[in-house]
Amino acid sequence: MLKLFHDVSQYCSKAVTEKYSTSFSSAIKLLHPNLRTPIYNIYGFVRLADEIVDTFHQYKKEELLAEFKKDTFLSIERGISLNPILQSFQFTVKEYNISQNLIEAFFTSMEMDLSKTEYNSKMYNEYIYGSAEAVGLMCLCVFCEGDKNKFNELKPSAQALGAAFQKINFLRDVKADYKELNRSYFPEVDFTNFTPSMKIKIEDDIAIDFKNAYAGILALPNKARFGVFVAYKYYLSLFKKIKRAAPANILEKRIRISNYAKIYIIAKAGLRNQFNLF
Repeated sequence: MLKLFHDVSQYCSKAVTEKYSTSFSSAIKLLHPNLRTPIYNIYGFVRLADEIVDTFHQYKKEELLAEFKKDTFLSIERGISLNPILQSFQFTVKEYNISQNLIEAFFTSMEMDLSKTEYNSKMYNEYIYGSAEAVGLMCLCVFCEGDKNKFNELKPSAQALGAAFQKINFLRDVKADYKELNRSYFPEVDFTNFTPSMKIKIEDDIAIDFKNAYAGILALPNKARFGVFVAYKYYLSLFKKIKRAAPANILEKRIRISNYAKIYIIAKAGLRNQFNLF
């Protein structure tokens, strides 16, 4: 009957992923079936922590996050949790030998969201590492399925891809982060006077991350390559749309990719994959 509890817990992580992110859900479905469940398990965990710091304003967020962090490491130590999201996450942590240092780094970034409103370069890099690069490395542990040499080879590219995704999220969500949550992640950027040169500087940095990530995507194991490539193309499309937008538009609305465009991205990537044209 323990297997039933594992199955139910993993179903909960999948449901969280599908409800919160249709884009990532679509990309996960393009992974090999063996890889989908553990990636759902990682995303469900990350999503809940993020919700605590971003959404639960009427509650004592510091206490909630501290309890969630404590319960996370306790579940890993025990090998079980009555919280289905933590149950599925700890199962994946152990199955794929995910370093607890990555989990610690992730929680450090979440804790920063509780108190930091402006970031200098050092804090910005630390936040990007914990909130995005570390999560990307958790996923890479799954993709490499225990191959440590492959993991070490692809580690820099995985970090670059995670960083690119997060920085694009920052630009996409400026309105919510700055105007609603009073956060400003980009160092030395004044959103009361967000100029084209400031925006271009951020975009140039993201372009470097994308360039550094691409070779690593091509070198991923076959089971993971197509799904990650689609996520890459989706964010690249979003990035191009953000680049075309004026700074004032970034501050006033959340830039999105239409469902039609998402379908087109998947179809085009599918053709490239079929004919091995990556």
